[in-house]
Amino acid sequence: MASGQGSPRISYETRLALLAFGAGFPATAVSVGLLWAGDYPPNIRWTLTAAVVAAWAGFGFAVRNRVRRPLQTLSNILAALQEGDYSIRARPSRPGDALDAVYRELNVLGSTLQSQRMGALEATALLRAVMAEIDVAVFTFDHERKLRLVNRAGERLLGMPSERMLGRMAEDLALEGFLYGEAARTVKHTFPAGAGRWGVRLSSFRQDGVPHRLLVVENLTRTLREEEVQAWKRLVRVIGHELNNSLAPIRSIAGSLLQLIGREPLAEDWREDARRGLGVIESRAAALTRFMEAYSRLARLPPPAMGRVDVASWIRRAAAMETRVAVATEPGPAATIQGDSDQLDQALINLIRNAADASLDRGGAVAVGWAVKGEYIEVVVRDEGVGLPNTANLFVPFFTTKPGGSGIGLVLSRQIAEAHGGDLALRNRREGSGCEAILRLRLQAEGRRG
Repeated sequence: MASGQGSPRISYETRLALLAFGAGFPATAVSVGLLWAGDYPPNIRWTLTAAVVAAWAGFGFAVRNRVRRPLQTLSNILAALQEGDYSIRARPSRPGDALDAVYRELNVLGSTLQSQRMGALEATALLRAVMAEIDVAVFTFDHERKLRLVNRAGERLLGMPSERMLGRMAEDLALEGFLYGEAARTVKHTFPAGAGRWGVRLSSFRQDGVPHRLLVVENLTRTLREEEVQAWKRLVRVIGHELNNSLAPIRSIAGSLLQLIGREPLAEDWREDARRGLGVIESRAAALTRFMEAYSRLARLPPPAMGRVDVASWIRRAAAMETRVAVATEPGPAATIQGDSDQLDQALINLIRNAADASLDRGGAVAVGWAVKGEYIEVVVRDEGVGLPNTANLFVPFFTTKPGGSGIGLVLSRQIAEAHGGDLALRNRREGSGCEAILRLRLQAEGRRG
């Protein structure tokens, strides 16, 4: 340390040697003084003086070396640890002294760091092995949008080995557009590996204090195609069931009428039988017409025309449309959302009508309330019916548990909710009988008031 500003720096070893020399100087000076003050021959005086001074100097330098060498050992071990070499160990000195405790703790630190590095290396190797085997493309970009990591699926997706990709800019790899936008989305895109629909996941992390972006691209074409096939199978099954329910009695009654008018002579009440048969045919044909109209309505829902919708007014307006049962409107926070007013009315009216249908037989009521939950507003419609025995087919088109129901109300309401960036769910009430429909719609930052 410098003794003052501008003074020369003295090393720790030099200060230690000076302290050792200073500690032995009084005894040395007294010994030499007494030696030269006594009546001794000159040769004895010089010999003893040289011996005393040599002993003084030797012990002073020995003290310095005894302290310096352990410190150098500690410095070498710490430097090795800093460089990542955890194999060097200090040899313990005498048990019980302070230096032995320092050596042992340093050895334990080295063993701990070696074990941690081994675990980190094994975890990294496992992660790389998993990344190499999964059928999902993984890319890592640094803050300069340079590619730092890619797995085998990413190589196949872009059609080039990692050696040619690493260090290149995202725009050079045609991935610039994927590093911005929503964190999770589905896009249509053409990669060197082929065209299709892709699931994109984007997240951020830090490595060595530097921000990085993790891009995951998954081919959804096959999965979505399988889901579409299953959806078509369910739709065809429901449509076939509905068509069979109408065509079977039409065919049977038409055959009976042919037999009736083919008799000679005609029965006296043939006109009444024919009238009843034709009435059944007309009724079933009308049901088929309503069924096809409902299908057309579901398949041709237009995109929402967005505008500002006041939540309280919207809910009160939809509740007022139901007159068969009492609909209680629970108070909620003042809020506005972006949406298509007509479609939102249609969705909520469907939910309130279903709740009223469930409550009619039990003489119950319907309650509608809303609350703000984070970035969403939740509208809850509660009934006092018998509840839901099975929720598996609730959102299957044309599936209904109500006599004369079309089976599109819930499907249409959920389709409207999803078109507005929300969702719809049904569940049995936790308290009391009945069920509740939860309509969640995204609430814009400026949508909350008060």
